[in-house]
Amino acid sequence: MICRILLLISLNCVCGTFVVNVTQTSYQAEENHNITLEWTFTTTADTSSDSLLIFCDLRTDHKISVLFVLYGGVEVPESRDQQFLRRVQWDKDVLKDGRLRLHVSRLRTEDSGWYRCKVRRNNVLKSSECQLNISAVRDCPEPERPNTDTHERSNTAGGGRIGLYCGLGLTAAVVVVLVVRYILFNNILLRLRWRI
Repeated sequence: MICRILLLISLNCVCGTFVVNVTQTSYQAEENHNITLEWTFTTTADTSSDSLLIFCDLRTDHKISVLFVLYGGVEVPESRDQQFLRRVQWDKDVLKDGRLRLHVSRLRTEDSGWYRCKVRRNNVLKSSECQLNISAVRDCPEPERPNTDTHERSNTAGGGRIGLYCGLGLTAAVVVVLVVRYILFNNILLRLRWRI
């Protein structure tokens, strides 16, 4: 019995366990800034990027967006969600050390949420996640100017209504685009998940 326990312990030490961790569990940033998210995973001497499948996504209350996929040592940029096109870069040189660094540029408030990274090595899948909160940049209010001309006041009020109508129209257009995008890309995302 003691021999079996020692054998089990020695096998665990030799083989090791595969773990994925996030280096920081919570991030805070401002809109239009850049941030680096980093995960670590255990490696062995024979671990190569060809044997890894890495899938990173952003999860919010409303949607799931893919921000990075690495398959067989090759990045798959076409799987990236529109929200992250040309805004996510990664450090290839630290991957061999068991680190994944994703640089997200020009942050937007809609980038807030839970970022999860799933790593599969030798048919073992592990994941870890962190939260990113993006705060909006507050505009400095313009100083008020006294306005005594009634003609100018009536033009300002009309301009406010035009801005309101434009804002409502743009909001409706964004909602339509998001709904169509969600329907179209939901099937692709589901197919990718089943492969992982």
